[in-house]
Amino acid sequence: MRQLIHHEPQLVLYLGAMASGKSTRLVLDLDRFVRQGKSVAAFKPSIDDRYFAVDIATHSGDRFPAVAIESTADMFAHLASMDEPANIVGVDELFMLKGMGSALVWLFRNGVTVVAASLDLSYTCKPFDEVQDVVPFATRIEKLAAVCDQCGADARFTHKKLTDDTDTEIRVGGFEMYAPRCMSHHPLMSDDAKP
Repeated sequence: MRQLIHHEPQLVLYLGAMASGKSTRLVLDLDRFVRQGKSVAAFKPSIDDRYFAVDIATHSGDRFPAVAIESTADMFAHLASMDEPANIVGVDELFMLKGMGSALVWLFRNGVTVVAASLDLSYTCKPFDEVQDVVPFATRIEKLAAVCDQCGADARFTHKKLTDDTDTEIRVGGFEMYAPRCMSHHPLMSDDAKP
């Protein structure tokens, strides 16, 4: 008797500094799922309009159609309105969406394959809550490196070049505001001060 293959859902995270290829990997995965005939729903934070208002877009110009959302409620409303239930959910910039970590774990536990891309650390080198909520449940995590803008080494951290009175952990910006840095050239990672 032939044994049936049971495909369990996956929860995949692409993490790393800015310009490390996280969104590129997400777009490639989502495109592949579409070519496999899967029902795919992709989401991005509405505050991230750096390239396109709705598409997930990469620094190199790759794009994937997505729904811009402000909250997990927006995501669940869109999923409920789909003609065919999504078996794949993709989320770009996970760290920008409050409560999204728990929402993605819920989807995964209910049989949906989830693929997300996110910074894992803020420019102050603090882990983002949404990422921490997902990591223990992930079936695969890829930590990607960019290229340090100072020396060309692997950059695993994001440095904020501009400071102002309204500094927050989450502020949308590109290369004009942020830069990928290696440990030696990130001011908070190369600090000799003990915690």
